[in-house]
Formats: sequence, C-alpha cells, structure tokens
Amino acid sequence: MPEVRLIGDDGTQIGIVSTQKALEIAQSKGLDLVEVAPGVKPPVCKIMDFGKFSYEQSKKAKIAKKKQHTIHLKEMRFRPKTEEHDYRFKLKHIIEFLNQGNKVKVIVVYRGRELVHKELGVKILDRIVADLADYGQPESEARMEGRNLSIIFLAKKTARKPD
Repeated sequence: MPEVRLIGDDGTQIGIVSTQKALEIAQSKGLDLVEVAPGVKPPVCKIMDFGKFSYEQSKKAKIAKKKQHTIHLKEMRFRPKTEEHDYRFKLKHIIEFLNQGNKVKVIVVYRGRELVHKELGVKILDRIVADLADYGQPESEARMEGRNLSIIFLAKKTARKPD
C-alpha cells in the first residue's frame, strides 16, 4: 500500500502513514486530503479544507493583479514644420504620459517632398530629447521607419511635475 508523509490541519508533522489511514484521518476531521508535493518520495499530503484554500489562493491572485501596473506605449506624432504652440502642447502631454509611468513613442511624419529635409525632423527630436531630460530618457537612438522618424522614451523613476 502506498505511503505518504502527512501534515496535520494545524501544520504539525504526523509522519509517514498509508494513504488509506491518511484519508480516514482527514474524513474523521471533516476535511480534505490534499497532495502538496507529489514529486518527492514519499509524496507530501496535508489535511485542509480545500474549498477554503482555493478561495484564499484566488483572492491572493486578485490582490496581486490589482497592485501590478501595466506600462502602455503612448504615441505622439509631429511634422517637420510643427509650430511652437503645437510643439509645447504635445510636449506637455508627453510629460504627462511619462509621469504616469508609460513609454512614449515620438514620431516625426514626413509627407511628400519633406523627406528631402530629414534634418528638420532630427532637429525636432533633438529638441524633444533635451526638453524631456528631467522626465524620461530615450530607449535607443532615433531611427527611420519608412517615411517616419521615431524614438521611444522611457519614464525616469523620479519624474517631476511639469512646469
């Protein structure tokens, strides 16, 4: 007859007993016999209320899920000829996103013959990198993706409020 290492409902070691005897002890207390560690010799079983145990596990998982923060990738688009007011407005939103702990992808979109003047987009991205030095840092260098020049910013751990 197979044997198991039995742990009581109060956490005390009962010892190595037959599976049948372990089941009888659990039933006499009105509880369940739960296999806790099946991979060891002999397997470890515990006497417990399985319904209560699974309820507590799901509750712990819910609390852990509630506390975790997901990072989203936000996107902000610029054009090579973006005016000062629009630049400031978009920069303010980028700072908000970074303060919330999100990543921000800044894209400079070229249309038509604007692609000839890539340096205008590079100039905008350099200015953004300088303006966001207190709030976030670039994940990598700016790169061309088709007609778009893009860069991704990560939030700094100690981001400050916008001016």
